[in-house]
Amino acid sequence: MARNLSFSYSKMGMYKECPQKYKFRYVHMLPEQPKYYFAFGSALHEVMEYIYNPANPAFPTLGEALAFFEKYWNKTTFDQKGYASVEKELAGYAEGRRIIEAYYAKHAADFFHPLSVEMKSTLDIDGLSLISILDRIDYLGDGQIKILDYKTGKTVQREPDQLYMYQKVVENSPAIKALVQQKDPGVKELRVGQLSFYHLPTLHEMTFERAPDKEIFEFWQGVLKVADNIRAAKFDPTPGENQCRWCDYRNICPVFTGKDYNGPTGFAARGSSLSPMPAPAEEPKSEQDLLSEKIDRCGALLDEAKALQKEIIALMRKNNFERHFGKNYRVELARVEKLEFTDKAKVVELLRTLKLIAKVLVPTQSTVAGLLTDASVPAEAKAKLKAFAKTTEDVKLDIEKAE
Repeated sequence: MARNLSFSYSKMGMYKECPQKYKFRYVHMLPEQPKYYFAFGSALHEVMEYIYNPANPAFPTLGEALAFFEKYWNKTTFDQKGYASVEKELAGYAEGRRIIEAYYAKHAADFFHPLSVEMKSTLDIDGLSLISILDRIDYLGDGQIKILDYKTGKTVQREPDQLYMYQKVVENSPAIKALVQQKDPGVKELRVGQLSFYHLPTLHEMTFERAPDKEIFEFWQGVLKVADNIRAAKFDPTPGENQCRWCDYRNICPVFTGKDYNGPTGFAARGSSLSPMPAPAEEPKSEQDLLSEKIDRCGALLDEAKALQKEIIALMRKNNFERHFGKNYRVELARVEKLEFTDKAKVVELLRTLKLIAKVLVPTQSTVAGLLTDASVPAEAKAKLKAFAKTTEDVKLDIEKAE
């Protein structure tokens, strides 16, 4: 009898991204390089498991949760986590602490013991050995289950395949059913009541309804098709700019080497980093493509420059510097007074009193502030307007080539 194919949501996702990448990872068993966002997510998942562990009668204090996080975090070095530097790892650690503190501030008063945390479920179904790790399972009563999945990325959005997979697993798993029956012996059938993504950085929970059976059936047919392709060894690469740019296997991929990879070599034994090999010559790009690339490069450089300016301003203010020099450039802080008109109704009334309402088509922050530099507005009226506003200081950076 043929063994069931070991399968999971993440394996399916990798195969859909690129069958060749799946082959490198799961057929040749070549490890990927560590990624900092995986390390960060794993650490926070460990903390959530520590907080909600049903085996512990009492919930940990905030201090205990932070100490647990620190101990887990320090088990590996910055490069083992996938961070580019110690500084970036420290920033990740600080963000993790911030999230835990905010989570306690919001939820500590209503902590409760769920049915399970970080439950690893293996479901044998339709020739698959379907492996899932369920972050948290809550029992809602009457055979109803809530699955909660923690997210730690920059954003969170609905991922239908993952939700469908959870629903398929929960409603067909003998292990989860047995767990529920320990709490509620009369349950004959499980049904998903809620599916939730909880975004830890923003403490925002997105809850979705159970998918109709028809959608689950169509999703499952897609799963079985992916599984059939894997069994048939269909591993043709599907190159694309985004997936290839960051792929750990680029230097052994036939798309870039022109040669098929037939098994582990020195790379697998060394476990060394994968440096991308140069791609074969491409067809000349059109002027439109070149323009698009230059726009993206320019935007990225501007974003980087803005971030650097904020860091420079912060350091200069911390050291009480008004001017500072690099080897080739000098910078100087430029303070700009900002006025904020917070009460729109009162601003409009004041403009009517001063007979200035006709000068602003729409009384926005910028149009009202613009009256203060309008030569035709009397000085007395300007003084009244300025007194009505909240004054703040905006610090900008002037940078020029050093002589």
